[in-house]
Amino acid sequence: MIRKIRISGFGGQGVMLTGQLLAYAATKQGLYSLWVPTYGPETRGGTANCSIIISDKPIFSPVFQKSDDLLIFNEPSLTKFGDRVNEGGNLFYNSSLIKNKVSKPLVNAYAVPMTELAQSLEKPQVANMVMLGAYLKKVDIFKEDVIIESLKYFLGSKKLNMLPVNQKALCVGYESIE
Repeated sequence: MIRKIRISGFGGQGVMLTGQLLAYAATKQGLYSLWVPTYGPETRGGTANCSIIISDKPIFSPVFQKSDDLLIFNEPSLTKFGDRVNEGGNLFYNSSLIKNKVSKPLVNAYAVPMTELAQSLEKPQVANMVMLGAYLKKVDIFKEDVIIESLKYFLGSKKLNMLPVNQKALCVGYESIE
């Protein structure tokens, strides 16, 4: 088993955290994982993306052209990476910011209004967890308890009070997908 995942959006949307969380959770489940961040000099507002590879065997290269799963948080990311999904792969996109329906031949496309759903929770900063919840529903790799433990790890003791709203965001995202 090998799974290639790319996550892309604006800096500040939680792209890197989402990727780190998936890689960490995979490792906690006894899988091999690599997480490779790519971003410009801007911390917030610039473009950011990361690549994650998960496998049950050692991974020898972090490089790939096409992903099995693509999580897109904004329009520029769709323009850049939208055609880089393997046949039969999954494309999750933020339909709050990408208004046109995305349809790619031989790719499963899922519209997730992640920004709107996060705003309905009155915490726009958990939009990435909404998207992650939708992803977790369709891609059966990760155990829920491992995702929660990984989330606790990345929140740390200083932000542990954010755990309930992040968990709610995961549930809202999960429920948003058929």
